[in-house]
Amino acid sequence: MGLVCAAALLAPAFALSQNLETFEENVTEFTLDNGLHFIIVERTVSPTAHFFTLVDVGSANEPVGRTGIAHIYEHMVFKGSKTIGTTNYEEESKYIDQMDDAYSAWLRERNKFEPDEEKLAELWAAFEEIQDKAGEFVVNNEFTQIIEREGASGVNAFASTDATGYFYSLPQNKAELWFMLEADRFINPVMREFYTEKEVIYEERRQRTDSNPFGRLLEEFAATAYSAHPYKNPVVGWPSDIRNTTIKDTWEYHEKFYAPSSFTVTIVGDVDPAEMRSLAEKYFNPMEYKDPAPELLVEEPAQRGERRFIIEEQSQPIYMEGYHTVNNQHPDFQPLNLLASILTTGRTSRLYRKMVVEDQTALQVGAQNGYPGSKYQGMFINFVVPNQGVDMEDVENTLREEYQKIIDEGVTEEELERVRTNARASLVRRLTSNQGVAQTMAFAHVNGGSWKTAFTDIERLNDVTVDDIQRVAKEYIKKSNRTVGMIKNVQDDEMAENN
Repeated sequence: MGLVCAAALLAPAFALSQNLETFEENVTEFTLDNGLHFIIVERTVSPTAHFFTLVDVGSANEPVGRTGIAHIYEHMVFKGSKTIGTTNYEEESKYIDQMDDAYSAWLRERNKFEPDEEKLAELWAAFEEIQDKAGEFVVNNEFTQIIEREGASGVNAFASTDATGYFYSLPQNKAELWFMLEADRFINPVMREFYTEKEVIYEERRQRTDSNPFGRLLEEFAATAYSAHPYKNPVVGWPSDIRNTTIKDTWEYHEKFYAPSSFTVTIVGDVDPAEMRSLAEKYFNPMEYKDPAPELLVEEPAQRGERRFIIEEQSQPIYMEGYHTVNNQHPDFQPLNLLASILTTGRTSRLYRKMVVEDQTALQVGAQNGYPGSKYQGMFINFVVPNQGVDMEDVENTLREEYQKIIDEGVTEEELERVRTNARASLVRRLTSNQGVAQTMAFAHVNGGSWKTAFTDIERLNDVTVDDIQRVAKEYIKKSNRTVGMIKNVQDDEMAENN
């Protein structure tokens, strides 16, 4: 019964993925005069719609010394607007401005070579007093409460190296509510509860990075692998940058990067495209045109030799290595994706079979192309969580051997067809939900210039040959292009001896 239901569910999506023309009949897209782009997909499987706002700006675009500001602004967007989330914005805004001035004064003293501790305490007390006064006008979480009362589900957002996204689903008869609220929070944004929200962000950093072995390893890895490109910086930001970012800085970031032409909105569900266009013009046309966000022109220089680091701590050992590759528009991007799948996707993949099943040297293996992002030149990475007692040198030697086999002998047609099939199935799975369709098409539009590339890129996998897989392995998987990082478990006595 379960298999029959799954097949019935997948069949429409599979047909869509195979027949672009049929899918296109249900798609309406248009661009407003201010540059904001909409993609509407009629999908009548349920009386709901998914709304996804993708902004083509991420942590890679942040100013020097302001890492984490894309993530900070993403949090601010949920604070409402000049009319939502406040009892009196005119009065509240006065205290917000004073609060930023007071915090900046504290920062100037804090960042001195020898700060005056007594003066710091006075400045902080003055700041907190103004912050409390601003808080008297705040209606906590009013934006989220409004939409959840009207049936919203999956309310969330993300900031990544390459983009920032905001999304949730609503009953289709509440579409105008989405237009009204979404336009309001981007046309009339506020920096409400800015400094209290930074405490939430510090906690996110502690949970995802500082208290997480994998997070610590990934942060150190990117910082080691990249010299010039901002992919070296964590999305959540370096702690001192989070501290030093002010409301004024965040306004400047918003004005520079949140131009309407940076927005792609996808709406997928039981909606009328003509009505969606009318609502888009009504609510989003007032968003003023701005010059497009500045392009990131920094290029990572060729690596001159292998880079290595070791984190010694009481933790689960983890091994990671990576190689600089290409962005998502390069012809080699798809062969590299397939190489990653051949190595670690599924129980029959090379590294899983060798290290987890046969040798039992690893608890977990993984590979990914396009880390930490793919809009610019990303990396092909491998990670291994070794079994207890397994030496890191053995892990590394096994990876070398398996890579060398591919470089010397290539891969089989059966392996290539397996991962092609997996890639197609992955698209099919994404297209079984309104959210999956919305996000797939928005990213395809931003990355490839058209939502259609979500389908054509899959079709182009048929053009990838076993020779292509061998060629990219030879070209990119080499010592001079390699960064190696690992966490080694060191006991108390060893750590004391090293110190």
